[in-house]
Amino acid sequence: MVHSLKTIEWKDNKVVMIDQTKLPNDLVFVEYDDYQDVANAIKTMVVRGAPAIGVSGAFGMALAVLHSNAQTKDDLIKDLEEAKKILIETRPTAINLMWGLEKIMQVALKGSDVSETKQSVIDTAKKMADEDVQTNMTMGKLGSELFDDNDTIMTHCNAGALATVAYGTALGVIRAAKESGKKVKVIATETRPVQQGSRLTAFELKHDGIDVSLIPDTAVGYSMAKGLVNKVIVGADRILRTGHVFNKIGTYQIATMAKQHGIPFFIAAPLSTFDMKSNPEDVVIEQRNASEVTGIGDKKTAPDGINVINPAFDMTPPELISGIITEKGIAKPPFEESIKKLFEENSNS
Repeated sequence: MVHSLKTIEWKDNKVVMIDQTKLPNDLVFVEYDDYQDVANAIKTMVVRGAPAIGVSGAFGMALAVLHSNAQTKDDLIKDLEEAKKILIETRPTAINLMWGLEKIMQVALKGSDVSETKQSVIDTAKKMADEDVQTNMTMGKLGSELFDDNDTIMTHCNAGALATVAYGTALGVIRAAKESGKKVKVIATETRPVQQGSRLTAFELKHDGIDVSLIPDTAVGYSMAKGLVNKVIVGADRILRTGHVFNKIGTYQIATMAKQHGIPFFIAAPLSTFDMKSNPEDVVIEQRNASEVTGIGDKKTAPDGINVINPAFDMTPPELISGIITEKGIAKPPFEESIKKLFEENSNS
């Protein structure tokens, strides 16, 4: 089973990850003992998916304290600040990265001396990885109730085990639906330009024995118009208090198309993906390298010197969304109220 594979793990004081750039052809594990290498792995999408990036950031900080030569707590915090600065700049849109780094900083600031601070940072990062799996399983269970026997579910990008520590967010819901005895089929979009759908989602679901069909991104409307899709579920990289969702480029057009065809459109994401402060216009959309669009691997598919617009994410407005599945419950429209309620209940518990 794929979800017994850990996307990212702390092992013998090193960070071990699946190199997702090599999938589906090769399952390769890479290990890092320097936080700069972890930062580079996030930047180059060796590891990707908002929850996995959050935990990777925390593990990067753990490596930073582990290898710090600081003799005083103040110097250790300085080293951590430096690592945080480098890690935060790797991917600007996924809020989980900021969440992971902030959480580690808070723990470090509470430490009484150097050795205790080091230990508590490492322990916290490991705990965050374990909690990610639990969160996804809880989210999966809650979300699976929205799906029916014999549903065909469309998904975009990869919000699976590979986007998290294990199990997955959107695919976690699909896994849980299957584990509860429902027959479900999946239609996965290939998700150009980096093909997370064909390389990762199709790989994962096939590996888990879940019935999956792959379509080009351009066949979303066709599939819906032909009645091949009952519901849509995707993950998220950032969700605002207003219910605006930032997710992999192409999500907005799928949501628009789902609305047109009366198909429920769901998001699955942990509370760590919510950004309760920013407004829609404040969020920086990461622009990625033109080479992702002008070729596939070493093969050129576009003329030289062509202008390219390559945003990694887009924004789906709340009116296109039927529900947001979290580990603490399902937010339904009006989202401003239901999201606020999830957080209020969570802060009391």
